[in-house]
Amino acid sequence: MSAPLLALKVDVDTLRGTLEGVPRLVELFGRHGIDATFLFSLGPDHTGWAIRRVFRRGFLGKVKRTSVVEHYGVKTLLYGVLLPGPDIGRRAGEVMRSVRAAGFETGIHCWDHVLWQDRVAVADREWTAREWGKAVARYAEIFGEAATVHGAAGWQMNDHALRLADDAGFTCCSDARGTHPFQPVVAGATLRCPQWPTTLPTLDELIGVDGVTPDNVADRLLELTRVAPLTGHVFTLHAELEGMKFLPILDRLLTGWRDQGYRLGALRTAVAERALDTLPRHELRYGAVPGRSGTLLVQGATVD
Repeated sequence: MSAPLLALKVDVDTLRGTLEGVPRLVELFGRHGIDATFLFSLGPDHTGWAIRRVFRRGFLGKVKRTSVVEHYGVKTLLYGVLLPGPDIGRRAGEVMRSVRAAGFETGIHCWDHVLWQDRVAVADREWTAREWGKAVARYAEIFGEAATVHGAAGWQMNDHALRLADDAGFTCCSDARGTHPFQPVVAGATLRCPQWPTTLPTLDELIGVDGVTPDNVADRLLELTRVAPLTGHVFTLHAELEGMKFLPILDRLLTGWRDQGYRLGALRTAVAERALDTLPRHELRYGAVPGRSGTLLVQGATVD
């Protein structure tokens, strides 16, 4: 039996993350000789709009714990508020193409990260299809071919979006939080596109809770992965965090996971190694995740 796979999923939310964090991650992964999946935000950077979440339970606490200004920068936090939101795909398309040219898997994160994260859960089919279509078209424009993988911004989706992903013929999606890969069931219908959910907490969910600091967060995460599940893990990292100030933490994690016996790779490797017709079927629901504000799409009950 081969060693368990820990898939690395990189969410790229902002222009700064694309231009600065992504190249650093490409260099780090290349140095370790590992694959990863990069999911890009492809339209306008409206990070400043996130201030509207100020009344969401847990938001201010997370901002305080994770030093948002330090990680994202003042300029990024003004996009959409006092500064126009730059078009990430137009400004950073060459960086995105360089990731694929380096051999990594690339896919869609979203069109407008903040807009999708804050609205999609209650959006109608028309709005969802419009935002979805813009992301799909821009990806094809940048890469010259259709995307095959998607990971939702902020782990936020609705039934319309899940069906659109299914119709797109993606190899897999990573839109939810959960414990193992599954075939999603939406309104009683089993979708063809499997879900490979994020199984581990992100660094910003751990730091500032129960005595966890940037200095010991790697130790905490390595404790959680000490016993490997047969289905492996999916770890979501961010170009704005692990690609920048938290890069040394990620470097330590990659070495630690290798020492624990994991293979490190992309979502495409996890999919290729699994017989999809053996995946269990699960519903999807919204639920709370420790360390993160609001509710996220999570793996629900098994469907027989």
